[in-house]
Amino acid sequence: MELPSQLPPEEVDRLTADIVAALKTVYDPEIPADIYELGLIYRVDIDDARNVTIDMTLTAPGCPVAGEMPAWVESAVSAVPGVQSVVVNMVFDPPWDQSRMSDEARIALDMW
Repeated sequence: MELPSQLPPEEVDRLTADIVAALKTVYDPEIPADIYELGLIYRVDIDDARNVTIDMTLTAPGCPVAGEMPAWVESAVSAVPGVQSVVVNMVFDPPWDQSRMSDEARIALDMW
């Protein structure tokens, strides 16, 4: 059973919004949409010490930036005021598919 957060709800909301905004600055270089709208972010967890753990995936396991993208995500989220540390886990289960994309990403990629 998970204990409730000791952070005030408004602090969690602010951190979450700022982290999402930071994630939206990271783009897959082959696709003109950010990784958040593409649905590549599976989980963002903020602990009481403001350490952030992110589970993310790639559009394909053989993506040419597979080794670089976690560092881009870590760098972007580390810049958010109040974040103490960032750990990015690359996961491939469940595999990414186009159903994870937001409407914004679908419009950008003309994928209806």
